[in-house]
Amino acid sequence: MGETDQRQAVSLPCLVMKFGGTSMGSAERIRTAARLTMEQHALRPVAIVVSAMSKVTDLLLDTTRKAEAGDEAGVDENLVRLITQHETCCRELLPQGAALDSAVAGVRALIQEFARIVKGMMMLGERPVQSVDRAIAIGERLSALMMAAYLESQAIRAKAVNAAAVIATDTVFGNATPLMEETRERAAAVMGPLLAEHTLPVMTGFNGSTLDDRPTTLGRGGSDFSASILAAALDAGELWIWTDVDGIMTADPRLVPDARVLDALTYSEAAEMAYAGAKVLHPRTLAPLAEHKIAVWSKNSFAPEKPGTRIVPTVKAALGPRAVTSMKDVAMVSIEPASEPASLAISSAKLMAEAMHALDAAGVELLAITSSSYRQNFCFIIKESELAVALKQLEEEFAIELAHGYVKPPEVDTNVGMLAVVGEGMRGTPGLAGRIFTAISRHNINIIAIAQGSSELTIAIVVRRDGLEQAVRAVHEECGLGRLS
Repeated sequence: MGETDQRQAVSLPCLVMKFGGTSMGSAERIRTAARLTMEQHALRPVAIVVSAMSKVTDLLLDTTRKAEAGDEAGVDENLVRLITQHETCCRELLPQGAALDSAVAGVRALIQEFARIVKGMMMLGERPVQSVDRAIAIGERLSALMMAAYLESQAIRAKAVNAAAVIATDTVFGNATPLMEETRERAAAVMGPLLAEHTLPVMTGFNGSTLDDRPTTLGRGGSDFSASILAAALDAGELWIWTDVDGIMTADPRLVPDARVLDALTYSEAAEMAYAGAKVLHPRTLAPLAEHKIAVWSKNSFAPEKPGTRIVPTVKAALGPRAVTSMKDVAMVSIEPASEPASLAISSAKLMAEAMHALDAAGVELLAITSSSYRQNFCFIIKESELAVALKQLEEEFAIELAHGYVKPPEVDTNVGMLAVVGEGMRGTPGLAGRIFTAISRHNINIIAIAQGSSELTIAIVVRRDGLEQAVRAVHEECGLGRLS
């Protein structure tokens, strides 16, 4: 690229691209990710965010658990696996010479840093959450190092950037929240000069640091979240999320053979689908993008020629739903005041408020909620994996009420599944709910609970688990969401 072309490219809005674990899973996948990056880098400023290689974060976490348990042999075995996997990748990516030697030395230094952290855990016999955050960020740092080294070998100026130097967060270790004003300042200081000189930043996903430079991680969907934070901080034109699927679909294709890829969704639709089990960007990831109206694409790095799905503020869509999502590993928890007169000691509003406070304190994600005004009871749907911690927190929250008989012990039903019908075009569409319920009932599937928000964007339906898949197919067909024949 000539000097004039370079100046013109720098004046264009930045593109942020994020590559997930499968897109970074081998030397071959890294080469593909690099090629996709270079194609866009020739046209405009680009910054990329990378995840750890597939399964590496799990391996790092397993190593910390082994260290806590005092399993020195297990720790050493995992360290050898880490070194072997990443050194092998370096040797497949880079030719013999100084670049390879430098990359291998960098890999060894990062794994030695990780080894020091886990050896400290072994000595303590515990895993301090701050140490875990520092340790598991090593996976992304290894990926960034290898990607930057490979880009350099292809005559692209690139630099690995630790997101701890860019993303400022609060002090909730393990699930930190970004401080956007401070992050914007850091991004301008760290990323701005690199982009200005046409150097391609390769930033780690998943991690950040507090204002006093203590390492943090961003929790669920952390790498995608990192990319959206960076895109917002840089006032990017677009964010491309590269995964291993063609885009966001009208239903899970494993359940619905004629499910199709949606060409576009609104931020609200994508957020609702994510909450209800679809493989979509988490609402937390979408928040910085929605605020700045930055378009995001979900694309497949294994089939980059396919257009993917675009997520934007508004979409001109036909009336009715856009997609049907489902979750089978859920639990329904019901809470009810005790029989009168004891129940008079606690109002339904107070009961519900305290239950929501307990779930929030436990970090449990509420998928749906419904209530009965007459009996003053309510039930909510959560992931089955979060059931134990939710019940423990509820018991603590209602300790006095349970002891005095004001509240009945929570009832739990794990033989349930949830489907959700989502779409901006559902608002004000008469007869839609009736059609959906009728489609399900035709298959002799009983509806246990229903929840619909005031926005009319989503209808959540709870059924018995063995009827969930049939219910999803029935609704998908009734709403005409499949591929056109």
